[in-house]
Amino acid sequence: MSVDLLLVGAGGQIGTCLCEQAQLIGVSFIAMSHEQLDICDEAKLSAKISEYNPRCIINAAAYTQVDRAESNEATAYAVNVQGVINLVKCANAVGAILVHLSTDYVFDGLKKGAYLESDLTNPLSVYGSSKQAGELVIGEYCHRHLIVRTGWVFGEHGNNFVKTMLKLAFERTTLSVVTDQVGGPTYAGDIASTLLNMMQQAMIPQFSNWGMYHYAGIPYISWFEFASELFSRAEQQGLLTQMPELKPIVSTEYASAAKRPANSQLDCTKIKTVFNLPPCDWKAALADLSPYMPK
Repeated sequence: MSVDLLLVGAGGQIGTCLCEQAQLIGVSFIAMSHEQLDICDEAKLSAKISEYNPRCIINAAAYTQVDRAESNEATAYAVNVQGVINLVKCANAVGAILVHLSTDYVFDGLKKGAYLESDLTNPLSVYGSSKQAGELVIGEYCHRHLIVRTGWVFGEHGNNFVKTMLKLAFERTTLSVVTDQVGGPTYAGDIASTLLNMMQQAMIPQFSNWGMYHYAGIPYISWFEFASELFSRAEQQGLLTQMPELKPIVSTEYASAAKRPANSQLDCTKIKTVFNLPPCDWKAALADLSPYMPK
């Protein structure tokens, strides 16, 4: 048996969207959640990839619990590094393209302006360091690879900032939101369609533009501004009858185990130039907030 795509990490925000969209466009694929296939189990992973002989592997599996990673370093590195090592070995064994999701957390956020793919990384957290290490493994040992850094992911599936804010709007009259971290909110559905489009272009025999790409939302915005936009839209759409008061705070006032980059802006020029894929328009993605409202 041979398929176009084997997807690991199918149960997450982006993985769920990948499954939905792969089905719509008629790609032959096998999707495995963490429960179905742990990328840290090299023997089972190798057996599955040998069985399905995919032309492409998309890795949407990762340890993404940023704060918990600070006290669970071994687990974060097991998934984000050893799991990636296993995928690289398997991809190389069957000659598959490896498409891998990474993060803005590989940067320290000190740069003025948006980060290019070529900018030096300097992660501030265990999560960021483990994802950086995974990138390095792929870059070193897997020639036919595409690494896509993204950030501030939101979507209808799973937990994310949009859902959290709208839930809290019903529970509190006042909300404090960080105003000194800036990035590009990115819709999981747009990430999924971008990855599938990149995969299809990379399957063309003459393709040679392997490497690192950034994909994120525009316009760039702070978390505070993003929350303000969400509440304003929810009110306009008749989903919120009473707006909570938003109070701007700086990140040092928000207790968290992991340090986050103040600047998470990702420059998306390269992916537009090579693949003709524009950045995510997060405002368009939030035209209807009803799927994000608490049940």
